[in-house]
Amino acid sequence: GNNVLRMSSGTQIKPKTTVQKSKTSSPLPCSPEPAIKPRPKPSDKLNPKTIDPFGAHSRPLSAFAAIYAKGGIPCRLMHGSVKHRLQWECLPETVPFDPLFVTLAEGLRETKHPYTFVSKEGFKELLMVEGAAEKAIPLLPRLVPVLKAVLAHSDDEVFVRGLDALVQLSAVVGPSLNDHLKHLLTNLSRRLMDKKFREKITVALQKLEQYGGKVS
Repeated sequence: GNNVLRMSSGTQIKPKTTVQKSKTSSPLPCSPEPAIKPRPKPSDKLNPKTIDPFGAHSRPLSAFAAIYAKGGIPCRLMHGSVKHRLQWECLPETVPFDPLFVTLAEGLRETKHPYTFVSKEGFKELLMVEGAAEKAIPLLPRLVPVLKAVLAHSDDEVFVRGLDALVQLSAVVGPSLNDHLKHLLTNLSRRLMDKKFREKITVALQKLEQYGGKVS
C-alpha cells in the first residue's frame, strides 16, 4: 500500500500525478480563438469573425470591410428562404449613430457580398428608428461628402444604392438637407444623361423637392 517506488540505488521517487488542474476557465464572450482552429465551414465566409484580413491570398480590405471583419458593425446578415435580412446584436434604437451611420454610408461603395447588403439595409433601418432625424441631422456635414463619393462611383449598382439612400435620408431629415444638395446634384445631372437612369433620377429629384419643400 506504499505509494513510493524504491529503485535499486535506494533513491525514492514519487510517482507523477495523473490529475492536472485545468488552466482554462469558462470562455468569455470575446475570448481569443484557440491555437488549433477547426476546419472552416463554407458559411464562415459570411461570418465577420472568421474573415482573416491578413490572409495570404486576400486582398487589402476596404475601411468598411475591415470594420465589419473586426465585428465593428453591430448587425449581421441572416439568410432567409425568401429574402435576406439583418439581425442586430442590440436594438437599433440603442445604437449610437455616430460613427455607425457614416460608416454604413461609406459601405454603400462596396461591390462585394455581404458588405453591399449590410450597408444598404443597415443605413435604411437606422433611419427607421424613433428619433432618427435628431440623430442624423448633426452628422450631415460628414455624411454628405460620403454620399457624394457614392453617387460618383462608376459602378451602376453603387450609384443606385447611393440614390436610394439619398432619398431615404431626405425623407427623414427634410429641409435640413437643402443646404447640402448643391454638393450632390452635379453627380445626379451627369447620370441623368444616361437613359437607363433618367426615370429613376427624375423620381428621386421629385421626392427631394417634396421632402425639402419650396426652398429645395
